[in-house]
Amino acid sequence: MFTYASLLQAVEIIAHRGASHDAPENTVASFNLGWRQKADAGELDIHLTTDGQIVVIHDANAKRTTGLDAAVAQCRLTELRALDAGSWKGVAWKGEKLPTLREALATIPDGKRMFVEIKCGPKVLPALRSDLKASGKKPEQLVLIGFDYDTMVQAKQQFPQLQVYWIVSHKTDKHDKNKREVPRLDSLIQKARAGHLDGLDLDARLPIDSHWVSQVKAAGLRLYVWTVDDVAVASRLISAGVDGITTNRPGWLREQLCTDR
Repeated sequence: MFTYASLLQAVEIIAHRGASHDAPENTVASFNLGWRQKADAGELDIHLTTDGQIVVIHDANAKRTTGLDAAVAQCRLTELRALDAGSWKGVAWKGEKLPTLREALATIPDGKRMFVEIKCGPKVLPALRSDLKASGKKPEQLVLIGFDYDTMVQAKQQFPQLQVYWIVSHKTDKHDKNKREVPRLDSLIQKARAGHLDGLDLDARLPIDSHWVSQVKAAGLRLYVWTVDDVAVASRLISAGVDGITTNRPGWLREQLCTDR
């Protein structure tokens, strides 16, 4: 019989874009703060520049975090590196840069790992291979995730030594774009297994309970959830038996969970 304490100890707390509640997301400062907040893992997003380099940024356009209204895929790395990716979060972060993937991976301490979300499709995989090799990190320190199923299947084929998870959210209703449907769990499991993936990374707003978790694990898969900054929601998911929780507030959430019971 698993107790809540044992489940909490086993669950992986993942810093979403670093400690992004407190620092500018997807920057070296944010990743380092996540490690100082004792996150078990970090999470970041990658895009490919027009000159074939991997840059860490969530959006396909740089405007929200840098002020430059430009598609990342149409910019050279040197152009993107010249931007200020910290001031939008506060004057204390002025001058923070959009990091390369290699810079971000270099922050990973021993015993920790990074979830790399592929935002730009399979075209990034050759450059990703080069960057992962150059990082010198062990396979168990690197996880690949993404929404695009075909990309994740190709990623698993090209990086069989790495864990690869398929990110899933609600489905948009075909007849009403404002309405969202809950995907069929059995279908998700079937597709993940067919693609030889290692697990699912599900939107925490889905109806995830112990029954969902047991079905996923019975299929030999792991189950992660995103993005949770609510203690009650995190506690419920931990009690259900999820393997990990992605959060913008890793230090705060762990502290609250440890004193919640």
